[in-house]
Amino acid sequence: MRAMVLTRCGPVENAPLSLEQRPVPPPGAGEVRVRVQACGVCRTDLHTVEGELEAVRLPIVPGHQVVGRVDAVGPGVTLVAKGDRVGIAWLRGVCGSCGFCRSGRENLCESAQFTGLHVDGGYAEYAVVPESFAYRVPAVFGDQEATPLLCAGIIGYRALKLSAVRPGERLGLYGFGGSAHIAIQVARHWGCEVYVFTREASHRALARELGAAWVGGATDAPPVKLHGAILFAPAGEIVPPALQALERGGTLALAGIHMSAVPALDYTRDLFGERSVRSVTANTREDAKELLKVAAEIPIRPRVEPFRLEEANRALQALKAGRIKGAGVLVMQE
Repeated sequence: MRAMVLTRCGPVENAPLSLEQRPVPPPGAGEVRVRVQACGVCRTDLHTVEGELEAVRLPIVPGHQVVGRVDAVGPGVTLVAKGDRVGIAWLRGVCGSCGFCRSGRENLCESAQFTGLHVDGGYAEYAVVPESFAYRVPAVFGDQEATPLLCAGIIGYRALKLSAVRPGERLGLYGFGGSAHIAIQVARHWGCEVYVFTREASHRALARELGAAWVGGATDAPPVKLHGAILFAPAGEIVPPALQALERGGTLALAGIHMSAVPALDYTRDLFGERSVRSVTANTREDAKELLKVAAEIPIRPRVEPFRLEEANRALQALKAGRIKGAGVLVMQE
């Protein structure tokens, strides 16, 4: 099979991924093999490739927003059958026995494994996943448009919940890439007024198209106070102005897996009035199932820009430069 492989972390401008021919992986016990049709290009992939996330294993095939068909099953598989269309997300294994797992917080499991970090992911023609971490993709979505739902969508949805914003309230979104352009569609479905903070002209245009009540720069003050906000951009310097934009009692959810240093906060200016900050860590399987159900009901319409598998370096470069309107997707060619 063809796969884009990372052997050494480095700036995406240097094209660190290389196209290789690899054996098709066999599924083990309890696992299924997926013939990949499309794989979303996520900012987490960018952090992995450039080494901002610790390289747990090299060489590695990145990619964790995978959509394809099951073409082989391992011993003991009962939940998924050959021919099923499924998605593979970031979380792909937990211990199942720690306090976090037992209390419904498996995203915090210290033994968690992640697709494209601990095991090879979807920048390839085939990928393997435990059957309990393979999600059925609603028929309303095509292969390409379903891919960003599997991380950008799930994380945006979890961040929405952790921001504690309620239907009809005012929500701020800082950064407007793959995750935010899905989160705004859920928030608008809830009747929220959405205020978007982003520097890219194309992202501002998309935010307005998707129903933003106001669009401004990354550190601009909105015209009204916000009941909740989500910071998608990996920029810690935005945390203080985002907190200052909150109404008393508001919550800022930090949705990135990596972020630059957060400046010192002034207690009176930034936090007093029961403003709070929550980080978002991975996702649970329940988050994924909830998001896919809600997405199909709305239905969410992800905007995607396709790239060929061998263009993975170029796709990551475009993501880093903010040139993708919506979400980038690697498409496998027959």
